[in-house]
Amino acid sequence: MKTYHIVVLKGDGIGPEIIDATLQVLQAVAKRAGTFQLDCHFHSAGAAYYRQTGVNMSSETFAACQAADAILKGPMGLPEVRNPDGTEAGLLGGVLRGGLDLYANVRPVRLFPEVSSALAGKTASDINYVIVRENTEGAYFSRGQGEVTPEGVRDMIVITRAGTERIVRFAFELARQRQGALPNGHTHVTCVDKSNVLRSFVLFRQIFEEIGEAYSDVEKDYLYADAAAQALVLWPERFDVIVCENFLGDILSDLGAATAGGLGFCPGANLGAQHAVFETTHGSAPSLAGTDKANPLAAILAGAMMLERLEEGESAQRMITAIEETLRKKRVQIDSDGCPIAGTKSVTAAVIRQIEES
Repeated sequence: MKTYHIVVLKGDGIGPEIIDATLQVLQAVAKRAGTFQLDCHFHSAGAAYYRQTGVNMSSETFAACQAADAILKGPMGLPEVRNPDGTEAGLLGGVLRGGLDLYANVRPVRLFPEVSSALAGKTASDINYVIVRENTEGAYFSRGQGEVTPEGVRDMIVITRAGTERIVRFAFELARQRQGALPNGHTHVTCVDKSNVLRSFVLFRQIFEEIGEAYSDVEKDYLYADAAAQALVLWPERFDVIVCENFLGDILSDLGAATAGGLGFCPGANLGAQHAVFETTHGSAPSLAGTDKANPLAAILAGAMMLERLEEGESAQRMITAIEETLRKKRVQIDSDGCPIAGTKSVTAAVIRQIEES
């Protein structure tokens, strides 16, 4: 039996509840498979940890992350916990993405069965795409840096050839793996940028064109970021894989989530050559903590992405199928505010029940 060593960072707010739900589902699917097990190691990090220690993660926890097969992370941050410069403390993006060279941020946006979209008339077959963000450069390269004076602040966008080449190649390879997820069965990658304004994005688009020449089997097109925002609302079925700079991808992925039932359905992965972190794309929602109202499905879907990375694809698909079926059978129903009507624990139980029945 294979054993995978997983670092678990439960996070802040609703993080512990939804990560506990995910671990229960992962345990159920591992038991169902009978071929692997997860050896989980729990570490403290985030805003509450920062409040206690003055740092968001210890060096020992970072070392454990470096040695792990994968990292499962809950949402981090609390609105009132701030760094001296006014930015939110407890966030681990800069620590993990930069420190572990997690260059690809992957955010699937999908409308599940029996989930209402904010877009009138759109069905599950219309909204099924992945946003791939370059994760170590772009506008967020200035995190904690930049130039600060009493008169103003200057941040910078950094886009390099090496960084762009690897994220663009990643996007094309992912499109091939999706094997024609568009309604017409085509494989497609869209480059989203602002090359009409900024020279950094001119380079991004140029490299996309160069790399794309090696993928003659993949259709490709280009959109400026503002046009892409409109198209994600008016015509989401045109998208398969979207590749873009960090800041643009951060914004567009939340827009996409709003059309697919909310962030409670949207997982995320931060991937590098050697390391990987799996998480929700939503925040810690401290007002919901301890109320049994948090939607754990994004975290559970992140767990499925983790199994896919670990090459346990059959079990990953079993988790996704279980979510589909529980929603289709209305064993799980989500209220208009994004919260499960019967509570967090009921969602967990329903998904586990479906896995055991499959």
